[in-house]
Amino acid sequence: MMSPITTSEFSVCLLLSLLAPLAIAGMALMNAGLARSRSAAQSMMGALCLPAAAAIGYIACGFAWDELPGLPAHTFSVAGYVWDWLGAGPFFLHGLTYDVGRAPLAVLLQIFTVGIAAMIPWGAAAERWRLASATLTAALLGGLIYPLFGHWSWGGGWLASLGTNFGLGRGFIDAAGAGAIHVVGGIMALVVLLMVGPRRGKFQGDSIAAAIPGHNVVYVLFGSLLALLGWMGINGAAALLFLRVGLTALPLVIINTVLTASAALFAALLITRSRFGKPDASLGANGWFAGLVAGSAVAALAQPGLALLVGAVAGLMVPFLVEWFELSLKIDDPAGAISVHAGAGIWGLLAAGLFGSIPASAGMGAESGQFLAQCIGIAALLGGVLPVAYILLSLLDRLMPLRVDRDGDRMGMDLHELGAGAYPEFVVHSDEFIQR
Repeated sequence: MMSPITTSEFSVCLLLSLLAPLAIAGMALMNAGLARSRSAAQSMMGALCLPAAAAIGYIACGFAWDELPGLPAHTFSVAGYVWDWLGAGPFFLHGLTYDVGRAPLAVLLQIFTVGIAAMIPWGAAAERWRLASATLTAALLGGLIYPLFGHWSWGGGWLASLGTNFGLGRGFIDAAGAGAIHVVGGIMALVVLLMVGPRRGKFQGDSIAAAIPGHNVVYVLFGSLLALLGWMGINGAAALLFLRVGLTALPLVIINTVLTASAALFAALLITRSRFGKPDASLGANGWFAGLVAGSAVAALAQPGLALLVGAVAGLMVPFLVEWFELSLKIDDPAGAISVHAGAGIWGLLAAGLFGSIPASAGMGAESGQFLAQCIGIAALLGGVLPVAYILLSLLDRLMPLRVDRDGDRMGMDLHELGAGAYPEFVVHSDEFIQR
């Protein structure tokens, strides 16, 4: 059964959860800034529509399948062990008691975090993904894909029970959603990009990828600052809700959130300066976000020195991952979303198994086998969530094509989908539209 939450913990968690929309705002500015100006308005419209659709999907049926430990669930028995694979609660929050408890706080926090997960593929597939099909994808994410893994890790499912059933540490630990939010979102981004393909003119035969720079790096950098505030709220609220740490652990959580982002920023800037002669602002912002993502896994578990190490590794990884996806795999991801969210999220989950130490107040068991539990959780993400996402999006693509038609490529998404541009007083088209 769920442990009780005090009135003071309830109040603090409520306030922290209200910071979460700032993470969505920061990601919205980053996605818009890294896209071309002719698609900026559609990008920002998606930043409203996708989190809204994801929240509705989560309230309609997502929380019923996600739930929290101790609530009804679908289970089956194999080899003498009970495997909890999906929640069995009522739809539309029917019967939820709005009192001083964990359940209403979990709903509040996750109607925002599911929106963050929906924003990850939106930035990756910028300038070619139809708004209508993206909105339906967000509803699928919030209603099924996100709560499926959320239950496994946060809702007392089979991954969380690896410690009880098999003695693997405390079971799979996903402190603030490095897996449930960011790797799930990164997997969705990968699936969408495999279906919609690159932007027109990005890859010409076997030649190197064409540079298509974003239109406003100031948006990107300001969005990074807003995201920090959102991450502080999410990491703190999740530590209280899912790790069940006390209020005294919150300063460490917030300190580590800042440290992982800071270390990742400087690591990315140093890498780009050493390789290109000058630091790259957009890749520096990618590093900042990668540090925040990795910090989602370890902010409540590691000491500050280790948090710096985790962030630095995340920042070092991102420029190489972005280059690898683009040049070797020919995947056009203008936001670097797969590298930032899936790549850094997986690293954070591994780091939680290597360096994490949950306070005794959380009431969990020994740490032996924790790294193996984290590896099993990552395998579940890649071997379970990825196929489910691919099947669902393949079916959706048949009903409502994800990729915009050639007019959208030629005109830009603002004119094609919204009928007006974000910057009507400026010329935002160029000779690129005459390319075959």
